Amino acid sequence: MWTEPRTRRPRPVRVARSLAPLAIALALALGIGAYVIDRVAPAGSGSAVGPSSQDYVAFDTLPRTKSGASGLVVPSYTEECGRNEEGHRNADNVVVSPGYTNGAHHAHDYVGNLSTDAFSTNTSLAAARTTCRDGDRSTYYWPVLRRQDQPTTTKGGGGDATIHGNIGRIIDPVSVTVEYRGNPVSDVVPMPRFLRMITGDPVAGTQGDANAHAQWGCSTAPGSFTPLYPRCPDGARLMRTLDFPSCWNGLDTDSPDHRTHIVFPAANGACPHGTFAVPQLRITLTYDVDPDSPFALDAFSEQRHSPKTDHALFIDVMTDSQMAAVVRCINARKQCVT
Repeated sequence: MWTEPRTRRPRPVRVARSLAPLAIALALALGIGAYVIDRVAPAGSGSAVGPSSQDYVAFDTLPRTKSGASGLVVPSYTEECGRNEEGHRNADNVVVSPGYTNGAHHAHDYVGNLSTDAFSTNTSLAAARTTCRDGDRSTYYWPVLRRQDQPTTTKGGGGDATIHGNIGRIIDPVSVTVEYRGNPVSDVVPMPRFLRMITGDPVAGTQGDANAHAQWGCSTAPGSFTPLYPRCPDGARLMRTLDFPSCWNGLDTDSPDHRTHIVFPAANGACPHGTFAVPQLRITLTYDVDPDSPFALDAFSEQRHSPKTDHALFIDVMTDSQMAAVVRCINARKQCVT
């Protein structure tokens, strides 16, 4: 179980302030690689170093895992919700830290519900505007990606996030795909309205891989993933694939750890006894990123921007009729696009 801290003092910078300019100059002289391996953060930052060179990998040289059976057509319902052209960002986390401004200590990108912040309620979410073309008011959010060697984005991505070491220019996604997928061994039942979910683990860098679910990839190899930051080949886009759990206990819309009420299926797609298959949410993000650049996720300072900490969160605010349309499409084994 993880909880985001209510308050946190910035950790001291590990390099003495009097030596910081010299260290920065040396890093720049040695090139971007040195900057990534041993980045010196500005005074007041909560993270002096990270990520490390071991967090990056040449994608075309890595043995990779694949998602799903090759060539299998998965029934799905895909929504057009934009790519956050509105710049809806904050360092809140209404699922884990409701009522606490900057409770995440890192910036999130949003699509869907345009009102989501730390003080959102079921009532306020249900009344808000949305970026989704079909009227879905659900909220979908994840940590931003940054170029650490470029000036820090402050609008919507600064404030509390930057004092915890999340520095650099926020990279806007080129595309965001919101997709609900079928279960390979059974029909699905509707998600309950206001169901809350998380995928991945923002503390995986220090607490291990038990809840980690990072899936990084390149557009030249769709369906193949690595838990590390890939150096994609020229012409390829960086991809993040965020798969959510889809076996619901049939009772609860949330749980104390935000996990036990809805879990992942087995490798063959079967849900554990006593749970029910619901539409499986997948969010796919693509970015244009220079493969040699120091790009990294926003994260808690002690996580050192580990790629394994990738995660996303969700609140279902679909109406009953909207969710019924998703279920009807999937159980008819169709691929629907709104």
